[in-house]
Amino acid sequence: MKRPTIADIARRAGVSKGAVSYALNGQPGVSDTTRKRILAIAQEIGFNANSAARALSGARARAVGLTLCRPARILGIEPWFMGLISGFEAELGAQSYALTLQVVATPEQEVEVYRRWWGERRIDGVIVTDLRENDLRIPVLHQLQLPAVVIGGSGEESPVTQIWSDDGGAITEAVRYLVALGHSRIARVSGVPDLLHTQVRTKAFNEVCASLGLSDAITVPADYTGEEGSRATRRLLIGGDRPTAIIYDNDVMAVAGLAVAQEMGLSVPGDLSIVAWDDSPLCSLVHPPLTALSRDVSGYGAQAARELLNAIDGKKVGNVKAQTAHLTPRGSTAPPRT
Repeated sequence: MKRPTIADIARRAGVSKGAVSYALNGQPGVSDTTRKRILAIAQEIGFNANSAARALSGARARAVGLTLCRPARILGIEPWFMGLISGFEAELGAQSYALTLQVVATPEQEVEVYRRWWGERRIDGVIVTDLRENDLRIPVLHQLQLPAVVIGGSGEESPVTQIWSDDGGAITEAVRYLVALGHSRIARVSGVPDLLHTQVRTKAFNEVCASLGLSDAITVPADYTGEEGSRATRRLLIGGDRPTAIIYDNDVMAVAGLAVAQEMGLSVPGDLSIVAWDDSPLCSLVHPPLTALSRDVSGYGAQAARELLNAIDGKKVGNVKAQTAHLTPRGSTAPPRT
């Protein structure tokens, strides 16, 4: 995957490399119309005028970028990201690559960060998380020819390599397990609704509940934080026909839900069974320890980093299916009281 150079701009603009240099450096020698055309092309292909010397040398930055479009405070409480980053670092560090991290507020800002990083030669590739339906980042990455790996895609054909797992299969296993225990009123507290993996889980949850005749199944959206997990749990438990089991889309919300149930005088698992996702150490530190959908998050990150380094080296890469999360029963699930 070739980095944009002055020669690329010159070819597209139909001018000499010298004219491009004049335009990028604000020097006389080109008309205003030509200058504007050259600057527009430079922005479009992700070239930054301040890094022309590095572009000509072809040197690598030996860094990989990661942008997160979530509140910065989540990084301090979300074990998923900590596990994922530890996997990145283990693989990147062994190859003398650094990880460049930036938190942004919107997907549009994330795109601008990619353009700036790539244009300024700060990174050699990016790891993309939190894929959305019709995600605006994917065509931009493809246009820039920026090596990239997406974590959590659907596994379908895509111009950008994906590392994905069968989230639908995992949540189906969890629902079937709870039904086998005797639960018929099962709820779910989901993550951010517009994320693709949330939609995959919601679709699978609805389908398996319908196939098993669970007409009372409900999903309440949240945002992975303990605060929203607590609010969603209270909404579910104060109703007249409260669920006897709740599945949470991450372990932080599950721990918060456990606290709410105990605060309301409910016994876990006697009155309420709880299933968490991702199975960080949090799940084993609370009482009772939480049943969880477990997977090797650090290994997931390391695998993504390996695929990205292969792409940076010009090797052919394709979609990779990671291990599906599997159910690990613990003390937070049991048959419901009659």
